[in-house]
Amino acid sequence: MNTPSKTKSSGQLIEENQGLVRSLALKIHRKLPPHVELDDLVAYGQIGLAEAARDFDPSRGGRFSTYAYYRIRGEIYDGLAKMNWFSRSEYRRIRYNQMANDTLEADGAKNPAADGDDAEGELRWFRDISSNLAVVCIATQGDFGQQASLASMADPTAPDPPTVVILRETTHRLRQLIDTLPSDARKLIVATYFGGETLQEAGRHLGISKSWASRLHAKALEHLARSLRLVEAVS
Repeated sequence: MNTPSKTKSSGQLIEENQGLVRSLALKIHRKLPPHVELDDLVAYGQIGLAEAARDFDPSRGGRFSTYAYYRIRGEIYDGLAKMNWFSRSEYRRIRYNQMANDTLEADGAKNPAADGDDAEGELRWFRDISSNLAVVCIATQGDFGQQASLASMADPTAPDPPTVVILRETTHRLRQLIDTLPSDARKLIVATYFGGETLQEAGRHLGISKSWASRLHAKALEHLARSLRLVEAVS
């Protein structure tokens, strides 16, 4: 008979979830260049698992494996983002996954029906989280417009010029909106999306914990998503 989660030690939680670490590492590894070592991803995942076991509070309800999922995945992507042998496009994809993971972790496992026990509440939740992820996607593209224009010369599948123009304009609007954020939120967004820092690193420079940095990041994304929708509505 298994011991209830609330009485399990950190060591037990870590031991019982080794399969989750390896499963996530394998899933991510399949999408990476062959020179990336699976053992490195597993090692990063172990850090996330240890942090999850340390911070998990069973009194809040929920399964430990669900809580640990995003922490493990986030640490793997944090580790990958620090590697310097990826191409620009691969790095952008990793950064998107890294920041999207944190967005989903902060949302967390929040019940989609929290805004109402009906389809309307679920649609509202989906719209909000999709808007936040769209901001993450745009912010992690960097000079997407310029790169896409160059790529289109040789790649017939590249985005057509009108699409590139729209993306470039949206990126420009987003960067203007970032400048209107409160000081700490602006510094956090600039550091993570344009300075290459993880949320933990950016939070440390601001003198705040990783969990507080995650909450600040989530609030900033919500503000940017709303503002971007308003700007586009009046354009």
